[in-house]
Amino acid sequence: MEQPLTPRVGQPLKPRGKQPLKRRIERQVTPSPTQIQQKTQDPVQQPPADVPVPEPRPDDAQKADASKTEELKTQAPKNGGAGRLNEEGRLNEEKSHQKKQARPEPSADTESEPEPPAIAPTPPQKPADAEPGVEPPAVAPQPPQKPADAGDKKMLPDPRSADLPDEKMPEEEVACRQRLKTLGVEFEEHKAESNPEIGCSIPYPIVLKTLGKSIAIAPGTELNCPMAEAAARFAADVIQPAAKAEFGTDLKSISQASAFVCRPRHGTRKLSEHAFGNALDIASFTLSDGKKIEIGPSPPEKDAKFLNAVRKAACGPFKTVLGPGADADHSLHFHLDLEPRRHGGTFCQ
Repeated sequence: MEQPLTPRVGQPLKPRGKQPLKRRIERQVTPSPTQIQQKTQDPVQQPPADVPVPEPRPDDAQKADASKTEELKTQAPKNGGAGRLNEEGRLNEEKSHQKKQARPEPSADTESEPEPPAIAPTPPQKPADAEPGVEPPAVAPQPPQKPADAGDKKMLPDPRSADLPDEKMPEEEVACRQRLKTLGVEFEEHKAESNPEIGCSIPYPIVLKTLGKSIAIAPGTELNCPMAEAAARFAADVIQPAAKAEFGTDLKSISQASAFVCRPRHGTRKLSEHAFGNALDIASFTLSDGKKIEIGPSPPEKDAKFLNAVRKAACGPFKTVLGPGADADHSLHFHLDLEPRRHGGTFCQ
């Protein structure tokens, strides 16, 4: 049974061992006032064994270790040489245990987190900060676009592009002009026009002044003779009666927007019927009382009734009829043409 390190109150300490050892230890260790005070304190004031004592901080642990070492050394002469050796062994074990406790244990978070670098990494330099001309452009420069091949500009072939005037006017052209005169149409002969590069051609054109005895057309309208005859008959047989029925007055004139024009259809490589003088665009009608009926997407109710009647009747005498609602290109006029179609069909929209 080991004796307690702290002597009990009232029990005298009996020296063990020889006197020379006591003098040698006393010469080595001189107890301090703090140590004497700790020795004389009542053991009752110490906390019970079952009460947990908080771990001392590293500095406090070292101080407590020093105090306990001095206390054990002062008790060594009283306990004898053998007790001193046992106590020194226990003291070394306790010091080692206290050092382990004083050393902070690494936490899981500390172990998992990487140590920050001694020098913060420098972010890569932005392209904006780079010297001009060093960094390559974001998009590689494109070579200049080559001009379109000549073949892309050419229109799709049309057999009428090869039509050229003969030395003598064909009989059908002569007969057509005779019918125009019978209808009271005023016209003038015009020289042939063609453009081999594009493909436009009108070998026997005429320029209309009127569409009959009382219906003018302006400005000068260059058409081929069959188209001119179809327009004159339509004005006399359809437009004039429709104007009288709806407004109670005669048709005085027609304002045209386009006749012969050497161009393709919009957005295509196919030649327009205008390129052969085979189409007429009508923009408005004027009555004898001066009233003007303009073609548009939202005409007045009475004008719309008249325009709808004319547009509906045109599908038959003409092979193509387009107007407002068909597409954006025909929102302000009627397009009428005699495009040849299979089986004499029509396209009205």
